[in-house]
Amino acid sequence: MTQLALIIRHKTLPGKREDVRKVWEAHMAPAVAGNDSHLAYFYCFDDTDPDAISAFQVYDSAGSSQQFLETDAYRAYLQDVEPLLSGPPQVTALTPVWSKQA
Repeated sequence: MTQLALIIRHKTLPGKREDVRKVWEAHMAPAVAGNDSHLAYFYCFDDTDPDAISAFQVYDSAGSSQQFLETDAYRAYLQDVEPLLSGPPQVTALTPVWSKQA
């Protein structure tokens, strides 16, 4: 099975980054923590842009990433977060070929 890595970059409405973080913490943090298919997940603030958030994720497979998008937690997150974003995220899909294990 081939792993899938994603880099997802969000732009928030001006000054809404902390509000987006609260929505993420309410919906996504517990969903990701309870999802064994997420092998790694980093939620990051961009130090050069106060309205940018990036997430780096590694799934055990592309199918697992698609299944996660169909969960109730993800749908609830979208409903609450979309009004706080300036538009859709920029998503980059990658195939990991090597990683340092923690």
